Amino acid sequence: MHSFAISPDLPTAADFKALYDTTAWGPASRDALFYQGALSGSWCSRSAYCKGQLVGFARAISDGHLHAFITEMIIRPEFQHQGIGSALLTSLLEACHSAGITDIQLFCAKGKSGFYAQHGFVSRPADAPGMQFNAA
Repeated sequence: MHSFAISPDLPTAADFKALYDTTAWGPASRDALFYQGALSGSWCSRSAYCKGQLVGFARAISDGHLHAFITEMIIRPEFQHQGIGSALLTSLLEACHSAGITDIQLFCAKGKSGFYAQHGFVSRPADAPGMQFNAA
């Protein structure tokens, strides 16, 4: 078990890119500048560090009043199952609740819905509102 510290500060774009690249969600060929643009659109973020290394990150985009959308929850694979994700998500939810935001949504990666259910999230019914653009 590793010890970690949570920070409300955004990580550097290079550190975020290195963490993001562990997910295989996007092409590794993107440069750090691409990720700097994404990070700058964050409403609230939390970073987890172990011995100075970024090992986890979560962020939300929001209008600051009605809606928040958790866009990333990333834990470096070798640091998963150590409470880091729970700490990051709990801190983001507290920030949303402090702002009066009760409509908090997210997409979760395959196989991860149980984690979010433990934190109060529920799956939307198949016939509920909500769609995703498919550019293909």
